Amino acid sequence: MASGKRYKKASEGIDREAYYKLDDAVKLVKSRAKAKFDETIEVALNLNIDPRKSEQNLRGTVMLPNGTGKTLRVAVFAKGPRAEEAKGAGADIVGAEDLAEKVQAGQIEFDRCIATPDMMGIVGRLGKVLGPRGLMPNPKLGTVTPNVAEAVKAAKGGQVEYRTEKAGIIHAGVGKASFTEQAIADNVRAFVGAITRSRPTGIKGAFIKKVSLSSTMGPGVKLELTSLGQQQA
Repeated sequence: MASGKRYKKASEGIDREAYYKLDDAVKLVKSRAKAKFDETIEVALNLNIDPRKSEQNLRGTVMLPNGTGKTLRVAVFAKGPRAEEAKGAGADIVGAEDLAEKVQAGQIEFDRCIATPDMMGIVGRLGKVLGPRGLMPNPKLGTVTPNVAEAVKAAKGGQVEYRTEKAGIIHAGVGKASFTEQAIADNVRAFVGAITRSRPTGIKGAFIKKVSLSSTMGPGVKLELTSLGQQQA
């Protein structure tokens, strides 16, 4: 029950029904992240959308101004000059048919997958392996592109992917507990701002219903939407 006791202690002083200003919420969450590892700070948004409708099933990327604090392993499917560009930009794994064989064999030693358009004939056959893991390259996410160097640098430099889950929820890691309060707050604002700009047409009423902040092992804290530049739902 150690983890239960830790959670209960971390919840002390937090009103689960209250809405906190962003800066206050960050302070509460960060100060309670006491695990033996550097906990991830996560933001979760409840949106007024129906994910069953394709036009409301949001998916994209956001560049966080202060990065994620996580080192992503990036694989690139490319040949020739594009392969050399990817290596020069810091890609961890670069290949073509040889990389496809490794993936097919279950050797998936990367967190983000990028491909040049001419490689999609090969990558397309890996859909059943990469798709369920959320690793399939996608033009909408900028992971199918001839500009592999730019994509690699973005992935390494603090870009996070998001996608709508059931019940219209989007969540993402927006930093680490070791970040400064200001860095976490700036990342939260950047993420929420990007989601706001992705609002589908035809949504009536408030788009964002609720936003909460938490650490990996800690309780969630509800955010006052006005402190994020949003109207309270």
